[in-house]
Amino acid sequence: MINKGSLVLYKNQCALVTETGEKITIQFSTTSGKKNILETQKVREKDICFLHSGPLSHLNTINDSTPQEKTNIQNQLLEIWELLSAEQIPFYTLSDIGDLVFEKVSPEDIWALYTILWENPWYQKLPLQPPEQPCFSLRSKEEAEALIAKESEKEKENENRQGFITRLKQKKLDLPSDGKFMQEVEALALGKTDKSKVLKEAGFKETPEKAHSLLLETGIWTLAKNPHPSRWGLSMQSATEHLAKPVQEERMVVHGISYAIDNKWSTDPDDAIAFDGTYVWIHIADPAATVLPDSKIDIAARNRGATLYIPEGASRMLSEECLEDYALGLGPLLEDGSPSLSRALSFRIKLDNSGAIEQSDIFKTLVKVQRLTYEEADEKKDTPELAPLFAIAKQNEERRLKAGAVSITLPEIHISVDKTDVEPKITIEKPLQTLSSSVVREMMLLAGEGAARFAFKNNIPFPYVSQDTPDIPKELPEGLAGQYRLRRSMKSRSVGITPSQHAGLGLGMYSQVTSPLRRYGDLVAHQQLRAFLDNKAVISKDDLLERISAGDAASSAATKAERKSTLHWTLVYLKQRPEWTGEAIVVELKGKQVVILIPEIGQEAVINGDSSWELNHKLTVRAGNITIPELSITYIPIE
Repeated sequence: MINKGSLVLYKNQCALVTETGEKITIQFSTTSGKKNILETQKVREKDICFLHSGPLSHLNTINDSTPQEKTNIQNQLLEIWELLSAEQIPFYTLSDIGDLVFEKVSPEDIWALYTILWENPWYQKLPLQPPEQPCFSLRSKEEAEALIAKESEKEKENENRQGFITRLKQKKLDLPSDGKFMQEVEALALGKTDKSKVLKEAGFKETPEKAHSLLLETGIWTLAKNPHPSRWGLSMQSATEHLAKPVQEERMVVHGISYAIDNKWSTDPDDAIAFDGTYVWIHIADPAATVLPDSKIDIAARNRGATLYIPEGASRMLSEECLEDYALGLGPLLEDGSPSLSRALSFRIKLDNSGAIEQSDIFKTLVKVQRLTYEEADEKKDTPELAPLFAIAKQNEERRLKAGAVSITLPEIHISVDKTDVEPKITIEKPLQTLSSSVVREMMLLAGEGAARFAFKNNIPFPYVSQDTPDIPKELPEGLAGQYRLRRSMKSRSVGITPSQHAGLGLGMYSQVTSPLRRYGDLVAHQQLRAFLDNKAVISKDDLLERISAGDAASSAATKAERKSTLHWTLVYLKQRPEWTGEAIVVELKGKQVVILIPEIGQEAVINGDSSWELNHKLTVRAGNITIPELSITYIPIE
């Protein structure tokens, strides 16, 4: 019976009854910071369970049992279980058991017994029936032993974990057994989670960078591990959704040979060019023939946004297998040695005397494509097949420059990684400056401009790319410093469904359409053009805007992952070469500091300057304080 001074159970903690009546006043302890505070509250009888009639004057007498007292009670409970197990009684009250354990049961004893019974494997706590006293049934021997074994395993696991935490603090793991504990650290380093109990328990910061550092220091990761694509939510494997074989449809056969000109390391040729004496032809791979809007493949490509190009290789927006059917010029040669036919979406452009687009048409075509490297194309620049293309490209560039186009020339590098050996082999190359690379660029710009004009003329909802006029200073420095300042003057590009000028390119309207195998925005543009050509419904403006926004966001993530990956491998390259030195050029003065560019490795950095240095000043630097997880490095002048 619950009276004043009784001990009761309230929300699984002990409470003292201070007043009875229609409602019962209880007192219980709560924690605030490091202090225990006694609180008073009125409750209903159904909110509490009876523990002991008391009388209890104050809760301060209720203390936790000592380890020895707990052990003694546990031993007694086992003896009592053996005694009671022969009986067929379904349950026992807390007082029933207390009378068997203690000679005289006090409120303090009953609370200690309740807390111990709660975790005792030989007894099972039954659901509470307020305000009745808690009751317990006896577990079978098999059930109890199973729980004991489980608890023993848990204790052993806790011991192992604590041992691991100690070793982690010392950064001396016992591998491979400690590897399972480091899985969550790897998940944090890869950006798959933002927390790690392991790092918190060991007293380390819960950051991807710290996780990366520990994985390196403990030997689980090597410098060859690049976590940055994963951190941006990107797969380092190419898409696995297979494209269907190209559909059989009516296509125009374009006579003659067209040329796919690219870097020597290119493996996915998706454009080719030719001039037939009247028209410029820009042929583009045609995966939109089978990648239909909102299909499984289309959605997967939208989520990727673009092919991810990192030094380890390419993670393709569309599957590797599709290249055989949809890339240009990869088919087997015919018996006469000429290229086999490739399917393309072709842009036929007629230019006026000034080099401006006079007419732009689009066709589904079959075309013979011959692949050339930039170096091979330069060697053939005076041939009848390529000479007109070089001339047209030069005229187009001059036209754009007159219209305000901005031409920026800054150092570029190509970095590749071979991970077949234990130590990754990193190669940093400076691409050759070729005339044919500018030819390809101008032809792709003509295709983009021609596609935009075609879409606008035919009222096709289309992804237009624009850029506001840059804020170029009236006086630009000479040399590399001037080019750097020019780049910083440029505005960000934007993609929308309303045509607008692209000031940086000097074009009144523009769209990207030349890489549907590796850019989702280009693929959507092709889907719209093909729908129009086939007299089918095009994607509405609202839906189109939503799709290109999603694709552009994913593409932006890929770009950031590519930059981080390039920096990662550049730092590994320098870490492998502790004696490395390189030439740096001052491109901006910032008080006591300067911005330098290091053309050899494509790096930009801020260092402490010298008052005698001017723009375009050349100096030699070495690399120091390289921290791979933080992607940080200090360049130190040694002149």
